[in-house]
Amino acid sequence: MSRFPILYSFRRCPYAIRARLAIAASGQVVEMREIVLRDKAPEFLETSPSATVPCLKLEEAVLDESLDIMIWALERADPDAWLSPEQGRREDMLALIERCDGPFKTHLDRYKYHTRYQGADRVQERSAASEFLSDLNERLEGRPWLFGSRASLADFAILPFVRQFANSDRDWFDRESWTNLNRWLQTFESSDRFQKVMPKWEKWQAGSETVLFPA
Repeated sequence: MSRFPILYSFRRCPYAIRARLAIAASGQVVEMREIVLRDKAPEFLETSPSATVPCLKLEEAVLDESLDIMIWALERADPDAWLSPEQGRREDMLALIERCDGPFKTHLDRYKYHTRYQGADRVQERSAASEFLSDLNERLEGRPWLFGSRASLADFAILPFVRQFANSDRDWFDRESWTNLNRWLQTFESSDRFQKVMPKWEKWQAGSETVLFPA
């Protein structure tokens, strides 16, 4: 049995990225197990009720939702005050994250993976998703982060999904008049914080050498 909480993760998954961001920010240490989604380890399937990443196995519980993992980590240590936004309340952040995880993510999936959804029109889905991005761009007017002059939970819960949307067609994204949104995303992508949660891990399987995160 690992003496650290076990994090089942997948490097490119935006849900897993945001979980890793919060764990790293909090200074918690976990055993990292990189999962290949097309060949999921039996131990992972036995642990995760939903068979999705990220999944955090604690001694007393299993956290199977990325936002729950973020809050778990930050409630243990929050040196950058992600849970206490400079402007607004935690409830305001959670409401904005809910818009990201709900309507925006639905349109993002049907835009990025439109061939998987019968009747999905890629352009229409992109347009629908863009309404949320336009709101973010407006919110970022005159301030570098969503809730003020410093980053918060909302920024790092949402940024991985904006990045996924942008990378679906970066040329189109860069041509849009989202000056504030582009600056926000570029600041994130070029940051040490982002780079430190994106190394390439080998696929985990039973018997693999223990990998700790953050390294």
